[in-house]
Amino acid sequence: MIYSNALRGPSDVADWVAEGPVQFGTHAPGTHDDGGPGLGGDGTGALVLSGALDADEHGDHAHWTLWCPEQIPDHVKMTWEFLPLEEPGLAMVFFAARGHGGEDLFSAALAPRTGFYPQYHSGDIDALHISYFRHKHPSERAFRTCNLRKSAGFELVVQGADPLPPAGDADNFYRMEVIKDGPRVAFSINELRLFEWTDPAAEPLGGGYFGIRQMAPLKAAYRNLSISEL
Repeated sequence: MIYSNALRGPSDVADWVAEGPVQFGTHAPGTHDDGGPGLGGDGTGALVLSGALDADEHGDHAHWTLWCPEQIPDHVKMTWEFLPLEEPGLAMVFFAARGHGGEDLFSAALAPRTGFYPQYHSGDIDALHISYFRHKHPSERAFRTCNLRKSAGFELVVQGADPLPPAGDADNFYRMEVIKDGPRVAFSINELRLFEWTDPAAEPLGGGYFGIRQMAPLKAAYRNLSISEL
Protein backbone atom coordinates (compact mmCIF):
# COMPACT_ATOMS: atom_id res chain seq x y z
CA MET A 1 0.00 0.00 0.00
CA ILE A 2 1.32 3.41 -1.00
CA TYR A 3 -1.57 5.60 0.12
CA SER A 4 -5.01 4.97 1.59
CA ASN A 5 -7.75 7.29 2.77
CA ALA A 6 -11.22 6.27 3.95
CA LEU A 7 -12.67 9.61 2.76
CA ARG A 8 -15.33 9.60 5.47
CA GLY A 9 -15.63 13.39 5.62
CA PRO A 10 -13.86 16.74 5.19
CA SER A 11 -11.34 16.07 7.96
CA ASP A 12 -9.89 13.20 5.91
CA VAL A 13 -8.82 15.64 3.19
CA ALA A 14 -7.72 18.51 5.43
CA ASP A 15 -4.19 18.25 4.03
CA TRP A 16 -5.27 17.97 0.37
CA VAL A 17 -4.70 20.93 -1.95
CA ALA A 18 -7.91 22.58 -3.19
CA GLU A 19 -7.89 24.67 -6.36
CA GLY A 20 -11.18 26.41 -7.09
CA PRO A 21 -14.47 26.72 -5.16
CA VAL A 22 -14.77 23.17 -3.84
CA GLN A 23 -17.44 22.64 -1.18
CA PHE A 24 -17.04 19.85 1.39
CA GLY A 25 -19.69 17.82 3.17
CA THR A 26 -20.35 14.51 4.87
CA HIS A 27 -22.92 11.88 4.00
CA ALA A 28 -24.24 10.11 7.08
CA PRO A 29 -24.84 6.37 6.70
CA GLY A 30 -28.22 5.51 5.29
CA THR A 31 -29.29 9.05 4.36
CA HIS A 32 -29.29 11.32 1.36
CA ASP A 33 -29.00 15.09 1.82
CA ASP A 34 -32.67 15.38 0.87
CA GLY A 35 -33.74 12.66 3.30
CA GLY A 36 -34.24 10.14 0.53
CA PRO A 37 -32.82 6.62 0.10
CA GLY A 38 -29.47 5.82 1.65
CA LEU A 39 -26.01 5.13 0.31
CA GLY A 40 -26.22 1.39 0.61
CA GLY A 41 -26.43 -1.12 3.40
CA ASP A 42 -22.85 -1.17 4.70
CA GLY A 43 -23.33 1.53 7.34
CA THR A 44 -20.46 3.81 6.29
CA GLY A 45 -20.40 7.53 5.59
CA ALA A 46 -18.63 9.31 2.77
CA LEU A 47 -17.01 12.57 1.70
CA VAL A 48 -19.34 14.78 -0.34
CA LEU A 49 -17.83 17.22 -2.85
CA SER A 50 -19.51 19.93 -4.91
CA GLY A 51 -18.64 23.21 -6.63
CA ALA A 52 -19.62 26.86 -6.46
CA LEU A 53 -23.05 27.35 -4.92
CA ASP A 54 -24.17 29.55 -7.83
CA ALA A 55 -22.72 27.61 -10.76
CA ASP A 56 -24.49 29.69 -13.40
CA GLU A 57 -23.03 32.92 -12.06
CA HIS A 58 -19.47 31.53 -11.94
CA GLY A 59 -19.62 29.80 -15.34
CA ASP A 60 -16.44 27.88 -16.16
CA HIS A 61 -14.91 29.14 -12.91
CA ALA A 62 -17.44 27.20 -10.82
CA HIS A 63 -15.41 24.00 -11.15
CA TRP A 64 -12.50 22.78 -9.05
CA THR A 65 -9.65 20.30 -8.60
CA LEU A 66 -8.59 18.66 -5.33
CA TRP A 67 -5.10 17.11 -5.14
CA CYS A 68 -3.87 14.35 -2.88
CA PRO A 69 -0.67 15.75 -1.29
CA GLU A 70 1.32 12.53 -1.66
CA GLN A 71 3.41 12.08 -4.81
CA ILE A 72 2.55 8.70 -6.34
CA PRO A 73 5.13 6.51 -8.15
CA ASP A 74 4.53 4.71 -11.41
CA HIS A 75 3.26 1.09 -11.66
CA VAL A 76 0.26 1.45 -9.37
CA LYS A 77 -3.39 0.51 -9.00
CA MET A 78 -5.68 3.34 -7.87
CA THR A 79 -9.17 2.51 -6.59
CA TRP A 80 -11.94 4.57 -5.02
CA GLU A 81 -15.71 4.44 -4.64
CA PHE A 82 -17.99 7.00 -6.27
CA LEU A 83 -21.68 7.82 -6.05
CA PRO A 84 -23.34 10.66 -8.00
CA LEU A 85 -25.90 12.50 -5.88
CA GLU A 86 -27.12 15.49 -7.88
CA GLU A 87 -26.78 16.32 -11.58
CA PRO A 88 -25.85 17.73 -14.02
CA GLY A 89 -22.07 17.75 -13.94
CA LEU A 90 -18.92 15.82 -14.67
CA ALA A 91 -16.44 13.80 -12.58
CA MET A 92 -12.80 13.28 -13.47
CA VAL A 93 -9.51 12.14 -12.00
CA PHE A 94 -5.98 13.30 -12.78
CA PHE A 95 -2.92 11.10 -12.27
CA ALA A 96 0.77 11.14 -13.22
CA ALA A 97 0.46 14.92 -12.84
CA ARG A 98 3.59 17.05 -12.62
CA GLY A 99 5.06 20.26 -13.99
CA HIS A 100 6.71 20.47 -17.37
CA GLY A 101 10.26 19.12 -17.22
CA GLY A 102 9.47 17.09 -14.11
CA GLU A 103 8.92 20.02 -11.75
CA ASP A 104 6.84 19.33 -8.68
CA LEU A 105 3.15 20.03 -9.27
CA PHE A 106 3.10 22.55 -6.44
CA SER A 107 6.31 24.37 -7.41
CA ALA A 108 6.12 28.16 -7.16
CA ALA A 109 7.67 28.23 -10.64
CA LEU A 110 4.37 27.02 -12.14
CA ALA A 111 1.48 29.34 -12.92
CA PRO A 112 -1.21 29.55 -10.20
CA ARG A 113 -4.24 27.29 -10.76
CA THR A 114 -7.78 28.20 -9.76
CA GLY A 115 -9.86 25.28 -11.05
CA PHE A 116 -10.30 26.75 -14.56
CA TYR A 117 -9.95 23.74 -16.85
CA PRO A 118 -7.56 25.17 -19.53
CA GLN A 119 -4.96 25.65 -16.77
CA TYR A 120 -4.86 21.85 -16.44
CA HIS A 121 -5.13 20.59 -20.00
CA SER A 122 -3.18 23.28 -21.85
CA GLY A 123 -1.09 24.96 -19.16
CA ASP A 124 2.32 24.18 -17.72
CA ILE A 125 1.54 20.77 -16.23
CA ASP A 126 1.61 17.29 -17.75
CA ALA A 127 -0.99 14.73 -16.70
CA LEU A 128 -3.32 11.94 -17.69
CA HIS A 129 -7.00 12.48 -16.90
CA ILE A 130 -10.08 10.30 -17.13
CA SER A 131 -13.57 11.80 -17.27
CA TYR A 132 -15.91 9.00 -16.23
CA PHE A 133 -19.24 10.63 -15.33
CA ARG A 134 -19.87 13.00 -18.21
CA HIS A 135 -23.37 14.27 -17.53
CA LYS A 136 -22.74 18.02 -17.80
CA HIS A 137 -23.96 18.84 -21.32
CA PRO A 138 -26.92 17.38 -23.26
CA SER A 139 -24.61 15.79 -25.85
CA GLU A 140 -22.70 13.98 -23.09
CA ARG A 141 -25.86 12.66 -21.50
CA ALA A 142 -27.24 11.50 -24.85
CA PHE A 143 -24.24 9.22 -25.57
CA ARG A 144 -22.18 8.51 -22.48
CA THR A 145 -18.47 7.73 -22.74
CA CYS A 146 -15.38 7.65 -20.51
CA ASN A 147 -12.52 9.66 -22.00
CA LEU A 148 -8.79 9.42 -21.37
CA ARG A 149 -6.81 12.51 -22.32
CA LYS A 150 -3.11 13.29 -22.19
CA SER A 151 -1.92 16.78 -21.40
CA ALA A 152 -0.49 19.27 -21.87
CA GLY A 153 -2.26 19.37 -25.20
CA PHE A 154 -5.73 17.97 -24.35
CA GLU A 155 -5.14 14.94 -26.57
CA LEU A 156 -8.03 12.44 -26.55
CA VAL A 157 -6.22 9.10 -26.68
CA VAL A 158 -8.96 6.54 -26.01
CA GLN A 159 -12.67 6.27 -25.22
CA GLY A 160 -14.86 3.63 -23.62
CA ALA A 161 -18.53 3.27 -22.76
CA ASP A 162 -19.73 4.74 -19.46
CA PRO A 163 -22.02 2.33 -17.57
CA LEU A 164 -22.79 4.73 -14.71
CA PRO A 165 -26.51 5.55 -14.40
CA PRO A 166 -28.00 8.98 -13.76
CA ALA A 167 -27.83 10.05 -10.14
CA GLY A 168 -31.49 9.25 -9.60
CA ASP A 169 -30.92 5.60 -10.52
CA ALA A 170 -27.72 5.07 -8.50
CA ASP A 171 -28.46 3.34 -5.21
CA ASN A 172 -24.98 2.35 -4.07
CA PHE A 173 -21.32 3.16 -4.64
CA TYR A 174 -19.42 2.15 -7.78
CA ARG A 175 -15.84 0.93 -7.53
CA MET A 176 -13.49 2.76 -9.86
CA GLU A 177 -10.06 1.34 -10.77
CA VAL A 178 -7.18 2.85 -12.73
CA ILE A 179 -4.03 0.91 -13.59
CA LYS A 180 -0.99 3.06 -14.42
CA ASP A 181 1.88 0.79 -15.43
CA GLY A 182 4.52 2.64 -17.43
CA PRO A 183 2.97 3.32 -20.84
CA ARG A 184 -0.13 1.22 -20.06
CA VAL A 185 -3.34 2.70 -18.66
CA ALA A 186 -6.48 0.65 -17.96
CA PHE A 187 -9.78 1.78 -16.47
CA SER A 188 -12.59 -0.30 -14.94
CA ILE A 189 -15.84 0.26 -13.06
CA ASN A 190 -17.08 -2.55 -10.82
CA GLU A 191 -14.45 -4.80 -12.45
CA LEU A 192 -15.85 -4.13 -15.94
CA ARG A 193 -12.92 -3.11 -18.17
CA LEU A 194 -13.91 -0.02 -20.15
CA PHE A 195 -10.67 0.73 -21.96
CA GLU A 196 -6.96 -0.02 -22.07
CA TRP A 197 -4.33 2.12 -23.80
CA THR A 198 -0.59 1.97 -24.33
CA ASP A 199 1.20 5.28 -24.79
CA PRO A 200 3.38 5.15 -27.93
CA ALA A 201 5.58 8.01 -26.72
CA ALA A 202 9.26 7.29 -26.26
CA GLU A 203 9.01 8.75 -22.74
CA PRO A 204 5.51 8.18 -21.33
CA LEU A 205 4.44 9.99 -18.20
CA GLY A 206 5.62 8.31 -15.03
CA GLY A 207 4.85 9.07 -11.42
CA GLY A 208 3.10 12.19 -10.20
CA TYR A 209 0.07 13.38 -8.26
CA PHE A 210 -3.51 12.11 -8.08
CA GLY A 211 -6.41 14.55 -8.08
CA ILE A 212 -10.20 14.65 -8.15
CA ARG A 213 -12.07 17.13 -10.33
CA GLN A 214 -15.75 17.97 -10.77
CA MET A 215 -17.72 20.31 -12.98
CA ALA A 216 -20.49 22.12 -11.12
CA PRO A 217 -23.22 21.74 -10.16
CA LEU A 218 -22.48 18.03 -9.70
CA LYS A 219 -22.63 16.81 -6.12
CA ALA A 220 -21.01 13.40 -5.53
CA ALA A 221 -19.83 11.18 -2.69
CA TYR A 222 -16.44 9.47 -2.46
CA ARG A 223 -14.89 6.94 -0.13
CA ASN A 224 -12.13 4.33 0.25
CA LEU A 225 -9.30 5.69 -1.88
CA SER A 226 -6.49 3.13 -2.14
CA ILE A 227 -3.26 3.39 -4.14
CA SER A 228 -1.05 0.29 -4.17
CA GLU A 229 1.90 -1.13 -6.03
CA LEU A 230 1.17 -3.54 -8.84
